Amino acid sequence: MRTLGGRYRLDQRIGLGGMSEVWRGHDRVLDRPVAIKIMAPEWDGTGNRSVDRVRTEARSAARLVHPNVASVHDFGTSALPTDQQVPYIVMELVEGETLGAHLASGPLDWRIALRVGAEVSAALAAAHTHGIVHRDIKPGNVILTPAGAKVLDFGIAAPAGGRHADDGTVLGTPAYTAPESFDGTAATPAADMYALGVLLYLCLTGRLPWPSETAPALLRSPRQVEPEPLPPVAGLPADVADLVHRCLAEEPTHRPTSLVAALLLAEAVDARVYVPMRDMPVPRPRPGRTSPWTEEAANAATEAAPMDADLR
Repeated sequence: MRTLGGRYRLDQRIGLGGMSEVWRGHDRVLDRPVAIKIMAPEWDGTGNRSVDRVRTEARSAARLVHPNVASVHDFGTSALPTDQQVPYIVMELVEGETLGAHLASGPLDWRIALRVGAEVSAALAAAHTHGIVHRDIKPGNVILTPAGAKVLDFGIAAPAGGRHADDGTVLGTPAYTAPESFDGTAATPAADMYALGVLLYLCLTGRLPWPSETAPALLRSPRQVEPEPLPPVAGLPADVADLVHRCLAEEPTHRPTSLVAALLLAEAVDARVYVPMRDMPVPRPRPGRTSPWTEEAANAATEAAPMDADLR
């Protein structure tokens, strides 16, 4: 069988995309299963720039140590017969079902949807604290496990302020891409929050937040249609419906932060998530309303707790 770096055995290909392929593998040194993401050679014909970019991304992702983030273990390169160096990233192998596969049978119960959203938001809060924007939050990049949701694939993540790929293409999945990203605006945490809004809308309703007749065009071009209001969901707290609406705001500054989303969603279903409170300011209540985001509530929310084991 093929081995990378004299250490990582490739056992089975489990994913294939335009820029990479993912393999289930085995770390022969530490004797553990791993996931190995190998970048496609044609992603960058010059080779060196591709290697440098992936190394930078791997270093950024490796700084994220969080219960809802799939860990990055290692980075390396493998030589092709042409002597071109192909970069690869070794990651935690997360066992479970993708949120996308789970949604194939319809929307989630709102309580489960909010637990998943809280954990995805907590993962983003950790990333945003480190100045990292994921840029591809979508159902296929969220795995549901008995221990909770895990966000995968920071492989196209970028430091906040980073722009498009060198060839000018927008990185990310169009249906979840914030409107400003199509205009060449620098990547910011607000773009991730737009994607979170689309994700929550899909989890709660089973569809994207646009009329079905416009969906094909939206997948190919910048937003020309405003997202539809979230339809009534029995039992869903009004604050959560408002959060989804604000996540989908066209103006990035009108979107909530990942910390606010994590705490509000966790509060709504009496869940606990880990958020980096020591590194992020505690949001203050808006004038004229009572808020669960007090310092006492925020401190209570910083403990990590598993999601119900029956989510799958």
